[in-house]
Amino acid sequence: MPVIRTSEAVTHEMHGARFVSYATTRTGSKELCAWRGEIPAGTKAPVHTVSREEILHLLDGELLITLDGRTDRIAAGDTVVVNPGATLRIENPTDRTAVTWVTTSTGLEAELADGTRIAPPWAQ
Repeated sequence: MPVIRTSEAVTHEMHGARFVSYATTRTGSKELCAWRGEIPAGTKAPVHTVSREEILHLLDGELLITLDGRTDRIAAGDTVVVNPGATLRIENPTDRTAVTWVTTSTGLEAELADGTRIAPPWAQ
């Protein structure tokens, strides 16, 4: 059983947020990826469409989640299910960093509004 220590997690930054990856193919996972997301105050992530299901659990703070055009405010303890093909935007309108835990299957890609496709390294 692989154990991924905090010291082994890899940190990536994109669109003003920090992604700390734990479970990836690099660390021994065959099917799933998991990471901690840190979304600073005032961050507005770009709208993107995901290729795989994502489960986002908010550990701390508040976020505005726009999923397929519907916006909901979520608070610590809430979980959002993002289905494949869904369009997502995450915004932190508060004055403190929000912390998430996200799980998806390996190979997740995101397509931005301009058609750019991204394969985030923390989801591979």
